[in-house]
Amino acid sequence: MNLNNIKICARCGLRYDWRKSPSTTLKMTYCSSLCERADLGFTIEALLKVQRTEREPAAPAV
Repeated sequence: MNLNNIKICARCGLRYDWRKSPSTTLKMTYCSSLCERADLGFTIEALLKVQRTEREPAAPAV
């Protein structure tokens, strides 16, 4: 077992293998997307999704 892959969650303090973390973008910081959202108030993935939606041009009015 390689202990270099074991991290401690910044939110709950749980030890976890960062390669198996369901947090999409902050795998080496949070053990799960729930901890990511609880700590930041949002998930990075949700923030990026909102940005992409805002950048899409609106359809011209007829």
